[in-house]
Order: sequence, then structure tokens, then C-alpha cells
Amino acid sequence: MHVIVVGGGISGLAAAHRLLAAGLRVTVLESSDRLGGKLRTGRVGGVRVDLGAESILARRPEGTELARAVGLGEALRPPAVTSAAIWTRGALRPMPQGQVMGVPSTAASLAGVLSDAGLAQIARDAELPPLEVGEDAAVGALVAERMGREVVDRLVEPLLGGVYAGDAYRISLRSAVPKLYEMAREHDSLLAAVRAIQRQSADRAPGEPVFTGIDGGIGTLAEAVTADCRAKGAALETGVAVTNLRRTARGWAAALGDGRSLAADGVVLAVPAGAAARLLAAEVPAAARELSAIEYASMAIITLAFRRADLPRLPRGSGFLVPAVDGRIIKAATFTSGKWDWAAAADPDLFVLRASVGRHGEEGPLDWDDAELVRAAVEDLGEAAGLPAKPVDTAVTRWRRALPQYTVGHAARVARVRSFLAGHPELRLCGAAYDGIGIPACIAGATRAVGDLLRTLPPVARDEARDEAEE
Repeated sequence: MHVIVVGGGISGLAAAHRLLAAGLRVTVLESSDRLGGKLRTGRVGGVRVDLGAESILARRPEGTELARAVGLGEALRPPAVTSAAIWTRGALRPMPQGQVMGVPSTAASLAGVLSDAGLAQIARDAELPPLEVGEDAAVGALVAERMGREVVDRLVEPLLGGVYAGDAYRISLRSAVPKLYEMAREHDSLLAAVRAIQRQSADRAPGEPVFTGIDGGIGTLAEAVTADCRAKGAALETGVAVTNLRRTARGWAAALGDGRSLAADGVVLAVPAGAAARLLAAEVPAAARELSAIEYASMAIITLAFRRADLPRLPRGSGFLVPAVDGRIIKAATFTSGKWDWAAAADPDLFVLRASVGRHGEEGPLDWDDAELVRAAVEDLGEAAGLPAKPVDTAVTRWRRALPQYTVGHAARVARVRSFLAGHPELRLCGAAYDGIGIPACIAGATRAVGDLLRTLPPVARDEARDEAEE
């Protein structure tokens, strides 16, 4: 049995890894010149750092399990520090505790971040009529209605923006903050819903990290999965675009940009929603229409290396977020050499950090040249954290249309797409556009897609694949 995986990001690589474990022949086709997608490392000041995703959610097992499966178990590293801040109202202020994506359990927890008037509005939530979220709601709109806009603009928006680079007033509660959505349907107020989540979280082991990294950068995960897939016989091709998918009497035919055509028994589409829509337009037009409606945001990461001797003081904590209402260019900063011991040890004389820019609908700075972006980032970082204006090395990494926007109704849209694909069981979708944009969610989506695909095999082939996977 031969399966084509279209897309060589972490979702496509995870799908290929799982297919190989089931004993199938696999071809991965990636249109860009590299595998790994948003998992990418590079060197800044000679220090190897992540230029894309830089951590894995540790409270979901899929990411760490895959890392261990490809030999990176000993390289997993928790952050050296976890205390973050928010740069708002002219100062770096400790990130409030006891909140879920910015939605607080008490007004007191947001003291210092909100004005007195903003804090007073939070208590209104418990006095309003019982909470009703229906099938979905916009996070920002709901929180503003119950607790006031200041909570949204000063805390919810920067936290959601750090994940999705999106607009809090359009992002889906059900898809982006599913635990809060579940609890909001069971309680009469947002305050009560957050407290319920906190009670559940109290059962976790003390000190259990929320996130983990990998020595050398998260980008090494994609490299290790690639190497493992290649060693197990996968054909991994870069610089090859799939231009058309056509169903045949025996499976699928993929037309390639270089003029070739590949036949397969099954296909896994692990590409952004727009690319998937183009490939499905002829065979599954209803799914293509839904996929083409998924919007994306672009962002850029500006990585800077400073000599420690030039710093009047070392930045403390893991970094900070920036509310859009404060009008800054950067939306977040991560103190890489403070957050990750392996980065600090790579060159004890340097301090590396990174800033990000770009929000959905506010992507103008991405068109600036590299020098302008570096200058703007250094200016903001100097004001926020007292950093000097002369880094010794810099790198600007642009991620165009990189972050899918989970707008209200996203879960229903994904369900419709899957229903339209029901008549094509040997064709599956996975990736950040569907059930979560984090690395564990992408791996889980790939595992689900492969599992669905394996169930389409003839009974004998299915038994053989199961035996291979168990071995």
C-alpha cells in the first residue's frame, strides 16, 4: 500500500512516521526547499536557536512521545524560568496568575494591569444573568460583555495574540479555549467557570511544567523525525508542488509541478487550508469552499544577540507580552538565553532574545526591510527592558500566512469539511487549520488522519498494518 503525504511540516512528518510504523510505503511531497514547516532552527551570534516554534505543550503527551520515539527523550528540557510579564501602561508588570487565557477568577489577580475602573467591572460578571454561550461565541466579545473591554484589551488579547496573532473579538471560544468553553456551558458566570478549571488543575503534580523545549531547539524535532522516516524507507521530496489530485479507479493520482504523476492508494493532505482547498476543488468542491474561508495571519520573528558585557542588567523572567492597545510595534518578546539553559550555555558571553511582530489585519510591518524591523524591535525592547541599541547579530524570519484564525463557528466548519470528505475515506486532512495549532495538537491530528486512513484498507492489509504497528 502506497500513501502520499502532501506537506512536510510537523503534521506531514508525524503522519509519515505513523504510516511507516504501520508498514506502508510513504512518499512525502513538500513544495518548499525544506522540511519541518514552522519548526526551524538557525544560528544568531553563533548560537543555534529556534526561528519558529520554540516550545511544546508538555501537558499533552503527543509532542513529547514523538520526541522520545525519534531519540530525543534525553534532550527534552523544561524552561529554566517560567515567570512572564506584560508590558502595559508604561511598565513591565508580572503576568497575573489564576487566569485562563486572560479571563480571571478574581478581580484582585489583575491589580496593576487594569485600572481601578477596569477592576471594578470584573465583579459585574457574577451579577449578570446566567451565562449563555450557545454553540460558540467570540472570546473577546463575551468577556467584554461580562467583565468589560479593559480585561480583553489588556490581557485576553495579548495572550490570544501570542498564540494566534489574531483578533480576540473574532476568535472562537469553542475552538481556541475549549476548556473554558466547556466550563462556561456548565456555570452561570465566567468567574465560576475559571474557578472550576483551577480546581481541576489543582490535581496536577506540583512543579509539572506547562511547556518543554529541546536541547538545540524545537526545530531539532522535525530534523529527527525526518531522519527517522528516511531511515525507514520513506521517499522525502522537497521543491515539489502537487498541482492536482484526481481520484482513479484504484486510488488517487497526484500531478506534480515537474510534470510527473504519482499513483497512491491513499493521500494525507497536511498543508494549509488554502492549499488543501485548491487540491480538493475538482473532487470535493464543497469541502474546498469551506477550507478557502479559513483566514490566516502573518508574523515575523526578530532574533537579536547582545554581549552580556554591554547589558546594564540581564532581563529577568521568560519574556513579556504587549497589548495591541498600547500601540507598540512588537507584540511579544522571549528572553531565549534566560528561558533555555541550553541556549545560555551555547555562548556564556551572549544573551539572545527574540521579538515578534504582526497581527491579523495589522501586518504592514512585515513589508518593512530587515533593518527597519530590527530598529523598531530594538527601540521597543530598549524602552521595555533597558536593552542597548547595538546587538552584535540579528536575524529576521518572516512567516507569511502562518497562523490559521479560529473564528466563531470554526469547529462547525471543520465538521462540515469532514462530512464532505466522508465519501472519500482514503483521503484525509491534518494540520494546524483544524483542531489546534500547537505541536501536540498537530501530531494528534496526523495520528487521527492516519488511523482513519488505515481503516479503509482491505481486511488482510489492515491486519498486517496493525501487526507492524504493534511490533
